[in-house]
Amino acid sequence: MSPELSAQRLRASRLVAQLLTGKAPGDPVTAVTRVVALQAQAPGPARLAVRPRTHRVTAAVVDHACADGRLVRTWAMRGTLHLLAAQDVRWVVGLLGPVFAKAGRRRREQLGLDDATCERALAALQRVLHGSEPLVRADIVARLRDHGVDIDPKTQQPPHLLSYAANTGLICRGPDTQREEPSYVLMDDHVPPVRPMAREDALAELARRYLAGHGPAGVTDFRAWSGLPSGEAKQAFAAIADETATVTAAGEPMVALADTDLDPHGDQDKPVRLLGHFDPFLLGYRDRALVLDAAHAKDVQAGGGFVRPTVLAAGRVVGTWSLKRTGKKAQAVVTPFSRLPRGGREGLEAEAADLARYLGHPVELAVAS
Repeated sequence: MSPELSAQRLRASRLVAQLLTGKAPGDPVTAVTRVVALQAQAPGPARLAVRPRTHRVTAAVVDHACADGRLVRTWAMRGTLHLLAAQDVRWVVGLLGPVFAKAGRRRREQLGLDDATCERALAALQRVLHGSEPLVRADIVARLRDHGVDIDPKTQQPPHLLSYAANTGLICRGPDTQREEPSYVLMDDHVPPVRPMAREDALAELARRYLAGHGPAGVTDFRAWSGLPSGEAKQAFAAIADETATVTAAGEPMVALADTDLDPHGDQDKPVRLLGHFDPFLLGYRDRALVLDAAHAKDVQAGGGFVRPTVLAAGRVVGTWSLKRTGKKAQAVVTPFSRLPRGGREGLEAEAADLARYLGHPVELAVAS
């Protein structure tokens, strides 16, 4: 008979898996590796996701890891930009890239980027970036034109072409400019080579790593997080069945790696955390009912794919927050959904102090009534 976990124990286990409680690493690469990837449409949100999962790391350290290639931004889970450890980029893109390249084909064709045009563009892009410094999008479009490939910068052609090139493994994001404008590089120039992984092995590895950084969870959670087709998501979980244990969590069947501690710390550790945009504690599962009351779902995601920064207490979302900058100072403005839980104010003050340490400038805490 499989063990039964209450909703509280499930939240506690996932907090530990996601490094939001317990011993945190002193290295951003280790933290990113644990959760496989962090959604990273912009550098700021990715930095904010690293902070609560590390100990004594600063934003400058994270930026340095991105600049020297130990951390890499590219299109991965769900076809969106993510931050990954360099050693994971090639096999993750090799697994997921073809899925999203195929999914985006119709839209590319609508934009005039048929298969033949894309192949000509990728060959030209290889020549443009070979031996080049990292280039921003406008420079790439101009140089592609010099190579006989005319991409209209006033349309959605450039971003769709670049994401397709990333899905094929040709390019990835390079260091951002001082104005935080993204640049692009050849993956072969930026990411160390690794031994190719067979697709079935990569599926198994992704499932294994997902459960290590998000479990316990179900195959539907894994599918929602990764963007894999249902059949391959099931194949991935089946491939590691002998490494996992079945549990019933919050009334649903789930699996966890066999060595997972399913009763971490009991009720002793209930941290308050300021989570950034698109945090995997919200995006890593099929739905958010375990951690977010339905009445406040639109406070966190009003529409589209934009997920606001949230306040977490004892594994539940209790409010949202924003970082307002004025010169070299900033204010963390917290908007609770209702009265803060006991110890919540002290926890928020500790988080604001740690945020100031992380960013390297003062951060004042303001709690809205």
